[in-house]
Amino acid sequence: MLKYPLILIHGTGAKDNTLFWGRIPKLLKELGINVFYGYTDAWGSIEDNAKLLQLRIEDIIHKTGAEKINLIAHSKGGIDARFLISTLQYGQKIASLTTISTPHHGTLIADYFLNNRTFQSSLAKRILPVLVKIFGDNNPNIYNVINELSINYMESFNQNNLNDPLVYYNSYASAMASKKDDFLYSWAYQYLIKNAGENDGLVPVKSAVWGDKFQLFTDSSRGISHGEITDIKRRKIGAFDIPEIYRKITHDLSKNGF
Repeated sequence: MLKYPLILIHGTGAKDNTLFWGRIPKLLKELGINVFYGYTDAWGSIEDNAKLLQLRIEDIIHKTGAEKINLIAHSKGGIDARFLISTLQYGQKIASLTTISTPHHGTLIADYFLNNRTFQSSLAKRILPVLVKIFGDNNPNIYNVINELSINYMESFNQNNLNDPLVYYNSYASAMASKKDDFLYSWAYQYLIKNAGENDGLVPVKSAVWGDKFQLFTDSSRGISHGEITDIKRRKIGAFDIPEIYRKITHDLSKNGF
């Protein structure tokens, strides 16, 4: 069992509910872990989401009396958490940050859309902001978020958000074995495999590596896509039972005293 409470932080285009996190919260609670959601926005900027996390952490510490918090973050959620720790100087209240499929070094998919004429058209800029409001954000900004996931932006971000020595950082990622693994990510997978190598259909594996430890989950016959790693499909993916991955992650954190 973990020493400190745990916050699950979602990425872009997601919300905190059992639809997105599948069976994972239930399993973690059965293990005796005090689990909370981050309640960040689906299309919020890095800074805005980090400030939401700041409020959430203060509330949890007040309610539980815990000295520190463990963070497990998927995708952009890991970047939001890093901004919280480094720029907002919250390292003293964070025991560990575990990132899963986080584009620490950006993703070429973001660069592709930033340079795509259709995506940058006046029509798209009128329609897309309206569409993303279905996620319930107060101030969604799809164009800003995609820019923040670009390679150049993340290069600058990494220079300005160095790891805090008080925090234990570790990272995980999955990879698709072929475009057939997940139709939703098939196009992006093929684009990245040609231009950035092994990937989960959105984030290159090499971009997800961060911190003191890294582990990749994939199989030659059936990989795991960017969405599947959060158990959104609620079933075994190839050889992997997704909730068991999170059991392992929290077990390793517990062994390290977190």
